[in-house]
Amino acid sequence: MKKTTLKLAATTAMALGGSLAFAADECGDVSIADMNWSSATLLAYVDAFILEEGYGCNVEIVPGDTMPTGTSMIEKGEPDIAPEFWIGNFREALDKGVADKRLRYAGRSLTDGGDEGWWVPKYLVDKDPALATIEGIKANVALFEHPEDPDKSMFMGCPAGWGCQINNENLFRALEMEDAGFELVDPGSSAGLAGAIAKSYERGEAWLGYYWAPSAILGKYEMVKVDFGSGIDEEHFYGCITQADCLEPKPTMYPPSEIFSITTESFASKSPTAYNYITQRSVKNNVMNKVLAWMEENQADGEYAAVYFLENHEELWSTWVSKEAAQKIKSAL
Repeated sequence: MKKTTLKLAATTAMALGGSLAFAADECGDVSIADMNWSSATLLAYVDAFILEEGYGCNVEIVPGDTMPTGTSMIEKGEPDIAPEFWIGNFREALDKGVADKRLRYAGRSLTDGGDEGWWVPKYLVDKDPALATIEGIKANVALFEHPEDPDKSMFMGCPAGWGCQINNENLFRALEMEDAGFELVDPGSSAGLAGAIAKSYERGEAWLGYYWAPSAILGKYEMVKVDFGSGIDEEHFYGCITQADCLEPKPTMYPPSEIFSITTESFASKSPTAYNYITQRSVKNNVMNKVLAWMEENQADGEYAAVYFLENHEELWSTWVSKEAAQKIKSAL
């Protein structure tokens, strides 16, 4: 376990004096889960900085992941905060934890939710707006060259073994992509998928495939999500499209993934001011994508990236905190 080292300089601490001591008494010890992917790591360290410097909390960051962290929060009451929880298949257990007054859904970590879909480079849509639609793509199938078969066009899906592999296979059938001349291609790995986008973008080539936000790739390369013309049928998506035995898949856009900040009831009760901050803290995907791209390009860890975020997005984080806390955070930066 790592103890954060984000402390006020001695002169700042002396200047704040009694108000900081009062905040520390109110907040006390707080543990935050680092959920082991970049956006969650960033939020964990942003929360640590703000809670320590703005509210005088004594913060510890602990390793985390979806299932073990959720289970530990429900059964053991620790850690206190999971900053970015993709509730997905764990929703039933979380709902029970809330009903049993062990947990709280504090607020949405990502304002837009997780954003999955099929994407094309923006420069294609700039040249031909029809390429932002699946019908426009089918009408221009020859643009999307297959690297190994000149008689076919390529749609790049998920690596084998990922949950989204099933979604893409079913949507590929639902949208009759094979009849249009496309072949569903396995990128082999996450790096292969990201690399394919980067290679096509840097060469100005046509590319069509699956990706998600928040992600560094969508922060680095401007992509447009393809409109299936279907709207979102959430019931069919979860009842059929996500299932390997979906016999009659129908077109539907991906529903936004629900992503929440989860806290324990004990933290919310003992530290209402700090808890209120967590309820306010939410980031749009376009902002998160850009920060993740910066993290990747600079090989920045969560602590360094948190400082970068706070220094460059005061207009955002200052709306999450009180004026007094904002001044303390600015002084610490």
